[in-house]
Amino acid sequence: MPRVQRESLDIQVDRAQAAKELERLAKLIAYHDQRYFTAANPEITDEQYDALRRQNQELEAQFPDLRRLDSPSHRIGSPVASQFDKVKHRKPMLSLDNVFNEKEFLDFGKKLRRFLKMPEDVVIPMVAEPKIDGLSASLHYQDGQFVLGATRGDGQEGENITANLRTVRDLPLSLVGDSIPASLEIRGEVYMAIADFEKLNESRKQLDEQPFANPRNAAAGSLRQLDSTVTASRPIHFFAYYAQSLEGNIAETQEELLKKLLSWGFMVNPYHKVCKTTDDVIQYYQTMQEVRKTLDYEIDGLVLKTNDLRLQERLGVVGRAPRHSIAFKFAAQQAETIVDDIILQVGRTGVITPVAVLQPVIVGGVTVSRATLHNEEEIRRKDVRIKDSVIVQRAGDVIPQIVRVNIDKRSISSVVYNFTDTCPCCNSTLYQTPGQIAKRCLNGFSCEDQAIQRLIHFASRDALNIDGLGERNMARFYGLNIISTPVDIFTLEQRNKTFDEPIEKWEGWGKQSAQNLWDAINKVRVLPLDRLIFALGIPQIGQTTAKLLAKHFINFERFLETILKAFQNDSLVQKELMNIEGIGHGMARDMIDFFQQKHNLQMVEGLLKHIQVIPHTVEENLPLSGKTIVFTGSLQQISRSEAKAQAEKLGAKVGSAVSANTSFVVAGNDAGQKLKAAKQLGVEVITEEDWQDMIRKAG
Repeated sequence: MPRVQRESLDIQVDRAQAAKELERLAKLIAYHDQRYFTAANPEITDEQYDALRRQNQELEAQFPDLRRLDSPSHRIGSPVASQFDKVKHRKPMLSLDNVFNEKEFLDFGKKLRRFLKMPEDVVIPMVAEPKIDGLSASLHYQDGQFVLGATRGDGQEGENITANLRTVRDLPLSLVGDSIPASLEIRGEVYMAIADFEKLNESRKQLDEQPFANPRNAAAGSLRQLDSTVTASRPIHFFAYYAQSLEGNIAETQEELLKKLLSWGFMVNPYHKVCKTTDDVIQYYQTMQEVRKTLDYEIDGLVLKTNDLRLQERLGVVGRAPRHSIAFKFAAQQAETIVDDIILQVGRTGVITPVAVLQPVIVGGVTVSRATLHNEEEIRRKDVRIKDSVIVQRAGDVIPQIVRVNIDKRSISSVVYNFTDTCPCCNSTLYQTPGQIAKRCLNGFSCEDQAIQRLIHFASRDALNIDGLGERNMARFYGLNIISTPVDIFTLEQRNKTFDEPIEKWEGWGKQSAQNLWDAINKVRVLPLDRLIFALGIPQIGQTTAKLLAKHFINFERFLETILKAFQNDSLVQKELMNIEGIGHGMARDMIDFFQQKHNLQMVEGLLKHIQVIPHTVEENLPLSGKTIVFTGSLQQISRSEAKAQAEKLGAKVGSAVSANTSFVVAGNDAGQKLKAAKQLGVEVITEEDWQDMIRKAG
């Protein structure tokens, strides 16, 4: 390690000397940061460390143009920024599916083996890492230097928070070690220690500022400061867990990857462990539930990843989650309290949900005063009554729910709850779809509770992403009868000119903030098909399903025409809906019902006068772009699921029925009706061997 040199500049230096000295200081200070913040084993006194920082500041003041990307002065933050730019992720930042008990974890293992067509007795080693309750971030390094950092955002696109991430003391600005790729992306979790969180909240209370709800919110709020000097004042940390390079494979296993990250200067969670058997996972899960109590940061389970990175690549992605990993959540913490009342809430899609109003109780560090009762049948099944003593837990450590009633404490004054047949908001008669449990209000935008939620959803980040139309502003616009349906959003700028008091003159607004709103609205007048389908708020149609529908129908006109025809019992059209991979009977029924409600159809027709919907585009440069493939029979080399994933990765659309539009059929052993249909329609049929040969050539 280089020696600590003079405390301040007592001689003049030339540019070459200054550049060399700044490089030395950057590396030396980074080394001591690592010893202090990461290894918790400092080698110099605070005074000596401060002297190094002063020396660096003096040199940078003399030669400001020589300030380095890895300069320690970045750690103290920079002036206020005007906004966060958007950053498109090279590869989507996915979310994880959850399991909550041993059986669900075992089922996850079975799915892996089925997909990979492995025997039941084959063991797939997993790497277990604590699931940090923090905020995901993506870091980009060029030639070993930190150049860009972004939030997860919607998984496809995040916000540029580079300046704020530079202030995180255990995040290396310059990588060390060997075999560092020229272009490298690191992913990990930003978090705040519990003790630091408590100190921060205490200081905020003393300043009469609103305390943060939990460490995760504190970390997220710190990262999204427009002034990075505020972020620098907050004690946030970073655990790395993933790396990828444009130059190819970095490692063969997840275990090796974590070792690489550690060698490059990143903090890696010390509790990660390779589990070679299912019993290893279960035992480690139980161990970590106890260790959890001793940690100075929040965790809510384990992340389990297939150790073999080649298998991870084969397993790929389904929807918004990787197949190769799962979050094994800890058992929910419980507490006992009293049900003071049962009320009804109207959801965004009109579903009526009963909610228990509870005497406040602390569950897992959070005060809970309400818990969902899901539906009428759930109330009857659990026999929940007003004035009952009940056991409450936070499902997945998030959503409060009633586990059971403590019958031994039931009071004679307890009251049986009778579910209403009318909407608690607009008093319209409730509707129950045949075969479904939930009751629903169909009054749409004429039902105030639904309308506000549907409008908020329409403008939300995952839908149209209109900055300036968040929950508070949307509720205000609705309350003033300025925005009643999504169509009103696109006429607002023009109507604002006729208002007695234009929006820019409202308290809390101004000319610039109003202009920002108009810009945000105009920006989404041209939008992708899947975003519009999701934004409409059709029951059961989430982001993943919206993408499936966009991929199948290509343009909105064909999508809407098909749904409207299906209402007329056109069996061929209904069959088309049902044959879309991932669309079941319930989803098809909800889509048909949605567009049969006159107010919904009128709203959509009105929207189309103000927006342009971009047809879904197929990547034409992929080997099987534009092809529709149907698999039939039993495949021997790989599972049907993996074959489907292979096809989609190469740009093909996988159908579940053979039609004249099918490009070719892959027939395995014992192929039945689909093979017969292909021959009748003259559709090309290939063998599994032909398919595998096609995959090898495409790769």
